Amino acid sequence: MKKISTELENTRKTFSFFSRLKRNSPVDNGLWNEIEEALIQADVGVTATSRIIEVLQVKSKELRLSTSESILDLLKEQLKNSLQKFNTELDSGGDPSVWVFVGVNGVGKTTSVAKVANWKSNENERVVLAAGDTFRAAASEQLEKWANSCGAELIKGAEGADPSSVIYDATEYAQAKNASLVLADTAGRLHTKSNLMQELEKIVRVANKGSGTVTEVLLVLDATVGQNGLQQAKSFAESVDLTGIILTKLDGSSKGGIIFAIAEELAIPIKLIGIGEGKEDLIPFDPEIFVEKILDFPEES
Repeated sequence: MKKISTELENTRKTFSFFSRLKRNSPVDNGLWNEIEEALIQADVGVTATSRIIEVLQVKSKELRLSTSESILDLLKEQLKNSLQKFNTELDSGGDPSVWVFVGVNGVGKTTSVAKVANWKSNENERVVLAAGDTFRAAASEQLEKWANSCGAELIKGAEGADPSSVIYDATEYAQAKNASLVLADTAGRLHTKSNLMQELEKIVRVANKGSGTVTEVLLVLDATVGQNGLQQAKSFAESVDLTGIILTKLDGSSKGGIIFAIAEELAIPIKLIGIGEGKEDLIPFDPEIFVEKILDFPEES
């Protein structure tokens, strides 16, 4: 994965307790307490941590593991399995496919739309961007610049226009022009505001009435907000059928453990992760590589 070793350095540091676990120390209550504390500090959360440790204790007993190093190896596999049980592939089955990007303000929705457009355009797909954030003029301007730079086309409406109609028009345009993919930006909305969440339901419903098919509803989350991101995901999942998560800012002060909390509590796959500001720094999520990189610490001498 591009640059993931360096870009996840801060996240790796959060899991640095594993370097201590590589000593051949006995498996006792102190070890379990240390694992629990470290996972919670890494934003895995109390509920998900309890589930992880419960399964880990049962398996370690069955396998008669007796050292912290063997527990570490088992935990690695368990964390991989918790993420690998989901399909992380993006669904392009529509004609055209419509991917709707949702989330609260400031998480990087518009930038994520642009980065996906750049990625798909580089794969020679014809992409149409739908400027569904009609309440923030800068959003359309930002998308227009990206559309021009990556060869995508942009459909936008007047400021304050019904976002559902803009996305519907973009879908019809894409179908007429034989474009394979519509990427729909939406306005940031507080997950606690029921009227805004209802509007989101309408956007998805109307988009499905056109020529295309909504195959992805992608929630963009800022990894640095920790457990608050889990609450955002819960609220959005109550309003729309989320198909996946885009987790941004994993290169910053993120602790990364929110990935496991989402997997354990919500069963929503992480599909893309953001590991930098560059246009190529939004990449497909690979559970095995992610776990290996954040737990990749040298043996102690």
